[in-house]
Amino acid sequence: MVSAAEQMAANTSWSALGKATDLRKRILFTLGLLIVYRLGTFIPVPGIDGAELREFMNGAAASIGGMLSMFTGGALGRMGIFALGIMPYISASIIIQLMSAMVPALEQLKKEGEQGRKKINQYTRYGTVFLATLQSYGLAVSLQSGDLVTNPGGFFIVSCMVTLVGGTMFLMWLGEQITARGIGNGISLIIFVGIIAEVPAALAQFFASGRSGAISPAVIIGVILMVVGVIAFVVFMERSLRKVHIQYPRRQVGMKVYDGGSSHLPIKVNPAGVIPAIFASSLLLLPSTISTFSGGQSSNAIMSTILAYFGPGQPLYLLFFTGMIVFFAYFYTYNVAFKPDEVADNLKNQNGFVPGVRPGKKTAEYLEYVVSRILVLGAGYLAAVCLLPEILRAQLSIPFYFGGTSVLIVVSVTMDTIQQVQSHLLAHQYEGLIEKSQLSGKGKRRARRKGTHRK
Repeated sequence: MVSAAEQMAANTSWSALGKATDLRKRILFTLGLLIVYRLGTFIPVPGIDGAELREFMNGAAASIGGMLSMFTGGALGRMGIFALGIMPYISASIIIQLMSAMVPALEQLKKEGEQGRKKINQYTRYGTVFLATLQSYGLAVSLQSGDLVTNPGGFFIVSCMVTLVGGTMFLMWLGEQITARGIGNGISLIIFVGIIAEVPAALAQFFASGRSGAISPAVIIGVILMVVGVIAFVVFMERSLRKVHIQYPRRQVGMKVYDGGSSHLPIKVNPAGVIPAIFASSLLLLPSTISTFSGGQSSNAIMSTILAYFGPGQPLYLLFFTGMIVFFAYFYTYNVAFKPDEVADNLKNQNGFVPGVRPGKKTAEYLEYVVSRILVLGAGYLAAVCLLPEILRAQLSIPFYFGGTSVLIVVSVTMDTIQQVQSHLLAHQYEGLIEKSQLSGKGKRRARRKGTHRK
């Protein structure tokens, strides 16, 4: 049976967007900050030789891979101030969350509510600065060793590091502002916009290769059908749920006895969303970035060896990618997205229980058992979506980066953002109904007063 809230959400009209002024302001605020981000990707780092950089990028387009350009919105290829992208922040978040599961002090902070969350966010920012400093130094040295700098030396390295670290911190601030005052998750939207911005150029290059005969028409049609199929599969899996039946006992209020109700606890097949794919991809970005700009020198033989084994399409790369996706799917679900102990405690406090399962610890064990079995399917789905395009791209030699990670991010972020917009519209409709009921209540009271005065 459909609830009143679900029925109202289904009947929500997008024409109500014009009346929801707060939602409209949030959307315009989000679009404005995303435009600022896109403009920043075209501002170059000072001291870069533009002509040499373009020539180098044209020759290294295949080796740099689309994954790097995808997460930076093309800023790395242009060596813009956002060349590091948001990856240092994501890497710092990974480290802090891993440490929260192992360090008792950080685990205690997570239980302290809002104050603990602010403290953990502060540690994440410190980690972002540290990682961005290391990555910016490696990138500056690599640019200088590749003869892509007009005036090499210590001043360039310092200025490049300050610019890149500042760009990353500004992006982190943009993401936090979008999350707090806009619509959707700010970090995910920044990555989303970076992917969308690179799609037109990638498609143009792809179809140009088809016209020149480098790719057969059958491959082009097959890739298009595969993209459509992957998108449909991602939408289906992201909307898939496992409903756990919850029963509420009878309760007595005064002299009245109310029958116990029942509901469902929805558990997504993929509770972690797109986070495991982003975390796993971020761990593979740094070696590719450094080795691309190092120019294959003898001093970087170790990095070149690592990249040879962990390059896109290589067996170790695929194995490591799969392992990281599965690990982060379980880790993020149990530590952030769905905590069985907390859910079981909430059900116990609300006098709810799973039929046939005792409240408390037994309920937590049952939920953990259910989620563990669901995650086998969810983690497998994530790994399949992320790896299948990688394998096909390596086998078919498609000239632009087509990754399941990018499709997964685009579809998931789009669905989450639309869901948040619908939630705001639904809240606006509820506010309108409450105002109407209050006005009608005042009108009835006035009518009653007039009737008594006439008598």
